[in-house]
Amino acid sequence: MITLTYQYKLKLNKQQETEINQILDVCKSVYNYALRERKDWLSSRKSQINSCSILTEYIIPADTPYPNYNYQAKNLTMAKKTNPRLRSVNAQVLQQTLKTLERAFYEMKSLGKGFPRFKKLTKIILLKNALNVVR
Repeated sequence: MITLTYQYKLKLNKQQETEINQILDVCKSVYNYALRERKDWLSSRKSQINSCSILTEYIIPADTPYPNYNYQAKNLTMAKKTNPRLRSVNAQVLQQTLKTLERAFYEMKSLGKGFPRFKKLTKIILLKNALNVVR
């Protein structure tokens, strides 16, 4: 059996290009915020109680749950009600961004890959999710 793949090139006008760049920028911000939240939680659990520096460590209360996908998706829903920038992007796109981060943490733990990095430039993978491309 032969599997065929197709590749399409989008020809965007200026308005479409600015909308897609805005969507990708919001996705990048959500990814980086969620990663920072997880990184702060992990850092607060690593420091020793007798040598913790209040000036350099971000202290999170001990009863705060680990910010997994479900916790962060719930917080994203609440933030979307108050933030117009988040409201401008489809909810499924932002949830897929959180799932991408969850997958990166899963691969870090199970496959021994490195710690997820902050996104500096927008990736084409997010573009697929932002445009709701169906496979």
